Amino acid sequence: MATLKPVDAVVIGVGWTGGIVASELTKAGLNVVGLERGMFRDTDPDFQVPQVHDELDYGIRYKLFQDAAKETYTFRNNASQGALPIRQFGSFIPGNGLGGAGVHWNGVTWRFLPWDFETRSQTIARYGAGILGDDCTSQDWGVTYDEIEPYYDRFEYLCGIGGKAGHLQGKKIAGGNIFEGNRSREYPSPPMKQQYAGQLFTEGTGKLGYHPFPQPSANSTRPHTNPEGVEIGLCVYCGYCERFSCEMGAKASLQTTLLPNLMKNPKFELRPSSHVLRINLDRSGKKAVSVTYLDGAGVEQTQPAEMIFVTAWALNNVRLLLLSKIGQPYDPVKNTGVVGRNYAYQVNTAATLFYEGRHFNNFMAAGAIGTIIDDFNGDNFDHAGLDFIGGADIGQSNTNARPILYHPVPPGTPAWGSAWKSAVVKYYNNSASLNAQGGCQSYRQNYLDLDPTYTDAYGQPLLRMTMDWYKHEHKQSAFMVEKLGQIAKAMDAKQFTTGLLPEHYDIVPYQSTHNVGGAVMGADPRTSVVNKYGQSWDASNVFVLGASSFPQNAGYNPTGTLGALAYHTMDAVVKRYIKSPGRLA
Repeated sequence: MATLKPVDAVVIGVGWTGGIVASELTKAGLNVVGLERGMFRDTDPDFQVPQVHDELDYGIRYKLFQDAAKETYTFRNNASQGALPIRQFGSFIPGNGLGGAGVHWNGVTWRFLPWDFETRSQTIARYGAGILGDDCTSQDWGVTYDEIEPYYDRFEYLCGIGGKAGHLQGKKIAGGNIFEGNRSREYPSPPMKQQYAGQLFTEGTGKLGYHPFPQPSANSTRPHTNPEGVEIGLCVYCGYCERFSCEMGAKASLQTTLLPNLMKNPKFELRPSSHVLRINLDRSGKKAVSVTYLDGAGVEQTQPAEMIFVTAWALNNVRLLLLSKIGQPYDPVKNTGVVGRNYAYQVNTAATLFYEGRHFNNFMAAGAIGTIIDDFNGDNFDHAGLDFIGGADIGQSNTNARPILYHPVPPGTPAWGSAWKSAVVKYYNNSASLNAQGGCQSYRQNYLDLDPTYTDAYGQPLLRMTMDWYKHEHKQSAFMVEKLGQIAKAMDAKQFTTGLLPEHYDIVPYQSTHNVGGAVMGADPRTSVVNKYGQSWDASNVFVLGASSFPQNAGYNPTGTLGALAYHTMDAVVKRYIKSPGRLA
């Protein structure tokens, strides 16, 4: 094992958060090493062409994703069950390689609602503690929307996000999301074009008295030169966003926003194919001194550094903390410890609408194209008497009618055979989809820990997931099914299907890659792993950034929020921590 020359900072995982960290630190004059376990991916948008539109390779065989044969997770619904390894990713698909999820994401870029940051205190103030239930561990973040708003703005202008403000400088604006938190300025780009199905959704929800608006998008609606001086291309609505890289360089990612400059900076060194094994602490156990990893040749290396930034995917962040013995592991029986606590997922309730003779051309799409209502998200509606909290953004969005994955059939259609094939042919272009993407509360029984039985290809314990649905999710889903049915009728659908959330969470069918929690932020070390700057309560020179810090999940995609939090952290690190290392809060 070799011990390398010390550097100022090591970044573990070079995706959105890792890229922001490295960019800000190198601008401040620090030497930074980026350890990325996956392959290098160029800044040139043509690096995947012409194979980028191969649905079988990327959409089904997961070419851009983590190899479950080498590193996976184990799963069970509750602690009385034996956990088994996930052999093929289904419910979620973790990315792998330089750029992380920013390479394969759809580009939907939300700001969380102000309520999302103060869920527990605002819920109790409005409804009383009884609505939460004894086992619900959802909590405030320790930071407010108003504190984060300038950093949301910065991330949106980095990415050239297209949208329409609905709450700008204290004024509510029709046509935008009137429920959103106050904005300091308009989106940097206009919204995406509206699809025909989106027009029907606008008309139908308008008749019901709701407030439709265009979904905010990182699929660029016009050429955009960001504050880094990097130009982002123009979306051509090809529909190959989710699970694919962008052939046009039009989907904001590390490659299209920060990496071109970062790779030219002599202060930054990228080391791809570097699998991190652990973070090493000094004798006191209160300071990290180095990172041990396997390089591309399988040789163990130790990289000393003054600061360690854990910026991998949410579940992998938690696993690395557990492997490194940073923070007390969560014990659900004693309700003590913090690492692994407050794991949460997302609740998706969908509907498919069927028409006669209306052609929607769903294949002409983009990852973040869509028309949304937020009337039933967060605490935007009165929950009195509903016995659940939170909600969902409800929208009409077709990311692409890729034929292997998209085959809609109306109720009563056989599950296979000639009748099924005929229905697919008939309704492939005569159907539209609705989705209610719902928040998920955290519970004492849902958590992450190290599996006592199974190990990965490197001999280290797998991360074990214990997860199921509880009261708030089931009642929210039933509520959303009713709303989706009303909207489908208002859109004049001849037939439609909806489906309740199943009794138990199932790890097999794809639902959402929006896993959060396990290394949550907060103001109390007894219930959080990091403070509001992502700084470990146990080792002050370790910062853990990403969706692992969310104390529960919102009815939104997480990327805008994790980008804003990364800028919030780096503002404090550059202006305060570097000058005087120690506790920031």
